[in-house]
Amino acid sequence: MSSNEAPLNVRTVAGVATLTLDRPKIHNAFDDLLIEQLIDALRAVEEDHAVRVVVLTGAGSSFSAGADLHWMKRMAKASEKENRKDARQLAKLMRVLNHLDKPTIARVNGAALGGGVGLVACCDIAIASEDALFGLTETRLGLVPAVISPYVIDAIGARHARRLFLTARTFSAAEAARINLVHAAVPAAELDTAIDAEVERLRAAGPVAVLEAKRLVQRIQHPDSKERRALDEANADLIAALRVSEEGQEGLRAFFERRPAAWMTD
Repeated sequence: MSSNEAPLNVRTVAGVATLTLDRPKIHNAFDDLLIEQLIDALRAVEEDHAVRVVVLTGAGSSFSAGADLHWMKRMAKASEKENRKDARQLAKLMRVLNHLDKPTIARVNGAALGGGVGLVACCDIAIASEDALFGLTETRLGLVPAVISPYVIDAIGARHARRLFLTARTFSAAEAARINLVHAAVPAAELDTAIDAEVERLRAAGPVAVLEAKRLVQRIQHPDSKERRALDEANADLIAALRVSEEGQEGLRAFFERRPAAWMTD
C-alpha cells in the first residue's frame, strides 16, 4: 500500500452523505486501499435510510488525479494475474458507484484524470469548477482507459471517446460540459451553490421515484446487466495484459524515469 494513506472522509448532514477523497498532497490519487474504502463507504450509505443524496468530491485543489504513483509502480512489477485482480477491484468500484441505489453528484472541484474521469462519469449528476482540467492520458503510458471505458463512453459517446482515448489530450471544464462529461461548469466560487441546488431538487422529489427513475434509464440503456458485468471483467483483463506487455512496461518506465517513451524516438 502507498506510504501516504490519508484515506476517505465521509460526512452525513441533513440526509446528504459527502464522500471526500482526502489525499490532497497527491491530488487525491487512489490506490487499492482507497478503492476498498470507497466501495465500503458507498455500500454503507446505500444501506443508510437517512441518506437521500451522495456527493463525491476531492479535498484541496483536485478532484482525483487517477492512480497513485506508488501503486502504479507496484503494479508495474506485479504479474498479469495480480494486475487482473487489481483491475477487477477498480471495475467493482465503478460498477458499485454507477449502480448505487441513491442519486449521486460529482462535485468536481479540480483536476480529474484517468480513473478520476471514470468516477465523474459514474455519477448521475456532475458539476465542475470552470478551472478544472480533465484527461484520459493512459495511451501516453502504452495503456488504455479500459476499466472506466463503458461509463465514460455512456457519458460522452463513442465519437468523443475515440478522440480522447487515442490522443490522451487534456481538456477544459467547458469542453467537458460540451461533450456531456459534466452537466455544467461554474466559477469556483459558485460550485457549492450549484451543488446545493442539485441536492435540493433531488430532495424535493420522491425518493422511491428518484431510485426508479435512475433504474429506468439504466434498464433501457443496458437491458442485460450480466453482459455489462462480463464487459467489466474483460476490460480488467485487457488492462492487466497491457500493463505487463512490452509496450506497457516501456511506457511506465519512461513515465517514472521522466523521459520520452521509445515509440516517441523511433
